[in-house]
Amino acid sequence: MVYKGACYCKAVEYEIDISSPDEARTSLCHCKNCKRFFGTAFGLTTKVPVKAFAYTAESAKPTVHEADNGSGSLLHREFCSKCGSGILEYGAAAAKDFRYVMTGTLEDPGALPPKGEFFCIYREKWMPEIPGIFHKDRLKE
Repeated sequence: MVYKGACYCKAVEYEIDISSPDEARTSLCHCKNCKRFFGTAFGLTTKVPVKAFAYTAESAKPTVHEADNGSGSLLHREFCSKCGSGILEYGAAAAKDFRYVMTGTLEDPGALPPKGEFFCIYREKWMPEIPGIFHKDRLKE
């Protein structure tokens, strides 16, 4: 199954090629870092194997930003230099194995619905818990 995506201006395009939706895990993150980067009350990413993600041949090269994520770990983010849309992110520990794609950049974001929520202790009080998925107050529980 191939899932296509792009930034807002479509300069940066990519494909995710997985054999089953079970190979992907979409999740919400309520940490302060994701709130700031996404500019909303939570981040929404889809975790895929690194070998499943590829920029298309026609795609512009994304801009890379790396910084400490606040816990001493290096966080790598790629985004479009023209429109500013975030495309993906990954931490140092996941670099060899996974990419966390910004779910809203998928052509059909609903095709890979959320399976869980992280950092629920930081969920905004007005936001309800999503039923039927896992909920973790911290990353490692």
